[in-house]
This record gives sequence, structure tokens and C-alpha cells, in this order.
Amino acid sequence: METKPTEISSSKMFGGYNKRFKHFSLTLGCSMNFHIYFPPSSSPSHKFPVLYWLSGLTCTDENFIAKSGAQRAASAEGVALIAPDTSPRGLNVEGEADSWDFGVGAGFYLNATQEKWKNWRMYDYVVKELPKLLSENFPQLETSRASIFGHSMGGHGALTIYLKNLDKYKSVSAFAPICNPVNCPWGQKAFTNYLGSNKADWEEYDATSLVSKNKNVSGTILIDQDDKFLPDQLFPNKFEEACRSANIPLLLRFQPGYDHSYFFIATFIDDHIRHHAQALRL
Repeated sequence: METKPTEISSSKMFGGYNKRFKHFSLTLGCSMNFHIYFPPSSSPSHKFPVLYWLSGLTCTDENFIAKSGAQRAASAEGVALIAPDTSPRGLNVEGEADSWDFGVGAGFYLNATQEKWKNWRMYDYVVKELPKLLSENFPQLETSRASIFGHSMGGHGALTIYLKNLDKYKSVSAFAPICNPVNCPWGQKAFTNYLGSNKADWEEYDATSLVSKNKNVSGTILIDQDDKFLPDQLFPNKFEEACRSANIPLLLRFQPGYDHSYFFIATFIDDHIRHHAQALRL
């Protein structure tokens, strides 16, 4: 069980490199893959701030790296991109692959409390294990300067992780995030199975609930919202209301005509990279 990361692929892009690594995760109890985009550097001693991307349902660590085009802006801004997977894999838990919105590819960035799903601890993996792994193995990364963003389920993960760890992340943004999972079918299915029936436990992983309790956010939260899944799954307006009540700065941009795909993400990704680069330079 090799806990140190091993490089399994490398591709040059915009002067930097997309590199994919695998390692054994002690948190999740399985082998995991992740990507790093290293921007170009004129000095081997230069350290890059890091920007974590959390992907949505059904995705792996590869979707964002292959489809978003984020590397162009990351290269220009001098920010390293970190893209982990969305769940444990290869554990062969009964039912883990029965549906696309739960189990494999659908970790929801929480720590499951139900015995059957005890390895689904993507919150601890993203917040604790992965940053420690990066800090110990990649001296060119300045992991103490970090921001986080994501899409859909990953937008939910980015918002909740940021709100619970304001000391660890300089900024947050999201594309079409699941803003109020305690009240939507995707969230209710995941939370019931991962966390049990206690709704108070669910609220610990609900961005709208968390923002209502947290008055200490000073940086602007950026959300770009597409047209799909708005009525019954995403609920950005509930999050907007909670931010307004808590006096938390939010830039919520509705983008008419865009769907829930990486075409939407690629269109606005540069704005998000610049949003984080500015915060990381402060």
C-alpha cells in the first residue's frame, strides 16, 4: 500500500504540465487518483498557491482537467490546480454502483456515519489527507495559500468545506452548486444513506444552513448559475437569501441558455480563476 503519490501520466499544456498521480488513501481505504496542473515557472524554488477543484456527480479526477480549459488562466495567474476524484473506488460495497447519483462517483464531500458507507469520507480526504500529502511531496506547492471551487455536487462541496474552514481557504466559487441539499432529491437520497435520518447532521453539510450560522465571511462568494436543474435540485435563491440575512457578500450570476455541462464551465472558468488568484495574492 503505497501512500506516497506515484506519477502515472504527464502532458504539457500552456507551458505547464498536467500530471496525474495515484496513491493509497488511509482515509478512504483504497487507491485514489488526482491531478495537478503545475503552471510554468522560471525558478525551481518558486512556490505556487493551490486551487482545489471538486467535480460533480459521475465525474472522476479527469473531467475538469480535460474539458474546462482552466489551465490557460491558471498558467497566466501562476496558480496550481488540484483535482481529486469524487468518491472512493474499488471497495465493492454492495449497491455502490447501482445508481449514478449515489455511491461511486457521488461522495458528496462529507464523512459518512452509516456503517455500510464508512469509507465514504471525502470531506476528510479533501480537507485533511490530500493537503498534507501535497505539502509533504510537492515542495513547489504552497498549500498554506489555498482556495476552492467546484461544480454541482462539487460546488456544494466547495461551499460547505469553505464555510466550515475559513482559516484554510482564501476564497470560494461554484458553478451551479447544490446549494440546499437538505431540501432537494439528490441531497436527501445521499444524506439519508450516508448520514442517517437525523436532519441536524444533514445541516452540517448544507451550504444554506451553514451560511446562516456563519457571520465571519468577508470575501465575496462567486456563483455562476445555469438554467438546468434550477427548480428542484440547486436552489441558489435560498442560498442568496441566507447570504443576505447573514450580510455575507455574494455575486450570483445567472447565465441564460447554458446547460449543466463543461461547455458552461469552460465559458466562465477564466473569471473564476481570476477571482481566486486575486484572493490568493492578498
